[in-house]
Amino acid sequence: MAFMRGILDRIILITGIVAAGCVPSFIAQYRQRVGGRLDQVLQDLAPFQQIANQFHHGSLEELIQYHLASPDSTFHREGAAIQTMLNSADQLQRAFEALNTDLFHQLTYLLIKIDPVIARTTWDSFSPAFNLTTENIVFAFIVGALIWLAFFAVWYIIARLARILAAR
Repeated sequence: MAFMRGILDRIILITGIVAAGCVPSFIAQYRQRVGGRLDQVLQDLAPFQQIANQFHHGSLEELIQYHLASPDSTFHREGAAIQTMLNSADQLQRAFEALNTDLFHQLTYLLIKIDPVIARTTWDSFSPAFNLTTENIVFAFIVGALIWLAFFAVWYIIARLARILAAR
């Protein structure tokens, strides 16, 4: 039993380190996807910004209010669509800025405010990588060691329960 635990704990340690080492590459790919979406929404807003520059003193908000105030339902809905794009741009800009920090802050941001749609599409095309930066290596070893210690705790609890049951 000790031999099996010895082999298993080493497998858990190595697997934990490698898996944790791939987390920063997922975050980088998530950040790239956020950046791509931000670029696209800003590109989509550019023609409306040109109209706002020409007729509304450069204010997209004034252009949106002009659309929303229109009795024409198509024009009104167009104003709502522009507002939605502007809101998306603001949200994506905040996310992109929050993800242009150190690994700890990126991970904290994602744990609290991850966008499930972006996360799912990132995961669907995720290409695991282990970046050899100091920050990533330290992160991988710390998380791998925590997984390893959790394995020992579970092993100890199960062994203890097995001894108690065997004593009965």
